[in-house]
Amino acid sequence: MTTAATALPLLALRIAAGPVELRGITDDLLGPLADLATDIHDPDFMPFGFPWSLTPAPDMPRSVAQYHWGKRASFSPAQWTADFAVFYESQLVGCQGFSTKDYLVTRGGETGSWLSRRFQGRGIGTAMRQVICAFVFDHLNAEYITSSAFADNQASLAVSRKTGYAENGTERRNRLGKPAIMHRILLQPANLVRYKHELAVGGLPEFRTSIGLDADEPGSASLRGRGGRRAVPVPVGNHAAQHLP
Repeated sequence: MTTAATALPLLALRIAAGPVELRGITDDLLGPLADLATDIHDPDFMPFGFPWSLTPAPDMPRSVAQYHWGKRASFSPAQWTADFAVFYESQLVGCQGFSTKDYLVTRGGETGSWLSRRFQGRGIGTAMRQVICAFVFDHLNAEYITSSAFADNQASLAVSRKTGYAENGTERRNRLGKPAIMHRILLQPANLVRYKHELAVGGLPEFRTSIGLDADEPGSASLRGRGGRRAVPVPVGNHAAQHLP
């Protein structure tokens, strides 16, 4: 029977490593994620480049749903985001994502995540970052991963250091009308600090096919990435969805 996961294999993708499990975000997870997203950080601190977490609690379910529906609608080999609901010891704790453009050519992308405040300070943020990075390197053939954090977001920068990211420059950003320094960071496969548990992945062949890997199509060499795989340009939908770092 054809299902939503047939059309978008990301929805059926599962990555498990010990107590950590990353699941493609299906509609039944949107409400619980929205509930968690109402309490991520102190009201007087903004860790995100886009202040989506300031959305009033009554509006958060619609905002979270629209973001994820928009990413689904625009998903293509040319540009895609893989967002996962993160479970720790079978309890939903937050969201971990990887976003990229022209992946078949660049073989890289950006991680982003959030963790509900009551689960912070327990090493979960580091574990989920290590898991997504190992997945992207080992199962999607990535060659680099980037991320970023404001200079005063020491928790995020600490997670990055523990995962093996290295400094890659800074930039001045507008944060709620005031200047703030954003640190750019870079992770290469040889520097990854791996999680203590091995990964078990379900739904991988279908997902790889959905992003253009393992395809054996004729085409111009200019559209081929490493290994001769062809990147097929597909129009991307125009959805004004906020980024969930």
